[in-house]
Parts: sequence; structure tokens; C-alpha cells
Amino acid sequence: MARTEMVAPSAVAAYVLKDSSSWWDQIDESPLWQNRIFHVLAVLYGIVAAVAVVQLVRIQLRVPEYGWTTQKVFHFLNFVVNGVRSIVFIFRRDVQKLQPEILQHILLDMPSLAFFTTYALLVLFWAEIYYQARAVSTDGLRPSFYTINAVVYVVQVKIPLHSSTSCNRKGEGWIGSLTCEHIAMFLNRIVLWLIIWWKPIRLLIILSKMFFAGSSVLDTSVSLFAALGFLLYGGRLFLMLQRFPVESKGRRKKLQEVGYVTTICFSCFLVRCIMMCFNAFDKAADLDVLNHPVLNFIYYLLVEILPSSLVLFILRKLPPKRGITQYHPIR
Repeated sequence: MARTEMVAPSAVAAYVLKDSSSWWDQIDESPLWQNRIFHVLAVLYGIVAAVAVVQLVRIQLRVPEYGWTTQKVFHFLNFVVNGVRSIVFIFRRDVQKLQPEILQHILLDMPSLAFFTTYALLVLFWAEIYYQARAVSTDGLRPSFYTINAVVYVVQVKIPLHSSTSCNRKGEGWIGSLTCEHIAMFLNRIVLWLIIWWKPIRLLIILSKMFFAGSSVLDTSVSLFAALGFLLYGGRLFLMLQRFPVESKGRRKKLQEVGYVTTICFSCFLVRCIMMCFNAFDKAADLDVLNHPVLNFIYYLLVEILPSSLVLFILRKLPPKRGITQYHPIR
């Protein structure tokens, strides 16, 4: 009898674990639950997209005379990323049936690229604030920033660096800066997609996923680069604000804002990098399939929906009206 009592707790624990695993598998294999989870994700992405576009309109109404500042572009890209994600998850089952298969990768990967671009712009936004506050010219900041981005893509997809930098010289404003980097990136991405379309080799599909996810020959990645960018410029801005006099207006609030956003975005891109590495090599962690809805929900909630929602909430304050104080736009 005593022996039975000693075995019972371990048996109960094993049963609980087995039951939990069974519950997860039942949801994964249920078309009804798959649709429910994907529709919940679609609704959540739609809400974030709506918040972003409302904030964009509010900023435009507050300071219409400054055109497309980085702040406006940031909110616009948030709207695009979350809006596209919402549409994809509404029609997720139809997307999975698209032929050729490469169209599925395009629809699922393009928002990842736009997500990176969105938060790379936030890093740039902070960098320009930092240098403007120190009365340092920002003329060379944007070309330098995009050169660093170009180097990351050169390491991963072997783009000649001179083609990106020469493009930067020809662009004007934020449109020119964005175009030069992404033309090179899109061309290489399209080439990879066409090769996969012609011959869907497993290794090439892994490389396609890893382009945004995760890993390179030099053990670097786009996501890790973005995380380090937030640490660098978020940390610099945070330390600069700490050195301001204690009685400075809004110092504590701005410190909290920078600290929260830096922590959120660094964690988001770090988790994204790690998770996508598993996604590329382990079929059990594959996100681009219908029968992993729970994993999809956890992943997208943690690395896109929650970070985007929190950042939009933290950065909800509108720029002051021109008549109240002198507003220096960051273009």
C-alpha cells in the first residue's frame, strides 16, 4: 500500500503532462480552432492597424505643414504591416492553398520585412533626436545609418556594397533613402523566390526564411542588428536624459518612455531572432503551416502585436502645435 502511495504522485504528474500535450495537439489538428485562432489574430492586427492610422491622422492634423516626417512614416508603416497581417490571417486557409508555393512565402514574408523597416525607422528617429539635442549636425546620419543596413544585407545575400551607397547619393529625403536599400534587397529576395519557384529545394527554403529570421555566415541577423540598434541609440538617449537637471520639465516621463520602448523592442527582436532560427531548422516550430495555430498565436502575439501595441501607446503623445512652441521636424 505504501508503495502505491509513493508511485501515485508521479503517475498523476505524467498524466497531467500527457493531458496537456493532448490538449495542445487537439487544438492544432482542429480546423475549427485553427480558424478561430487565425481570426483572433486578424482582429488583433486590425485593431493595431486602426490605432496606427488614427494616430497618423491626428499627427497630420496637428502639424500638416511639415509633410512626411519620420514620425508619420513610422505610424504609416505600422498601419501597413498590421493591416496586411490582418488580411493574411483572415484568408489564412486560402493563402495556404496558393500555388505556386512561392506565393505563400511572399505573402507571409513581406510583412516581416516591413516590420523590420518600421522599427529601423524608430531607431533612426531616436538617433536624430539624440544628435539634434546635442547640437550636432545630422546631415551624415541618415546615409551612415542606411550604409550600416546595407552592410547587414551584404553579409547575408552578397549584394555589392557600392550599388547601395551609390543609390543613397541619388535619393532625396526619406523616400530616396528607403528606396535605395530596398531595391537591392527586393531584387535579391525576388531572385531567391524565383529559384525556389523553379526548384523548391529544402535548403533554399531555409535560406529564404533565414533572410529575415535569423542567421548568417558571420552569426549575425537582421533581427539581432535591430535589437542592438535599439540598445545603442536607446541607451544613448536614456543616458543623455539622465544627465539633464532634475527639475527639467518632462525628464522623468521621457526617461520612462525611452527605457520602456528600448526594453520592449530589444526583447521583441531578440526573441524573434531566436524563434525564427528554430523555425528554420525544426519542423515542430514551423510557423508557416495551418496545423500550428497555438504556436502562431503565441509567436505573433509576443513579437509583433504586443510590442507594436505597447510602443504605439507609449509614443501616443502628439507633437506640439507650431503656435505654442517651436517644433523641429525630423525628416
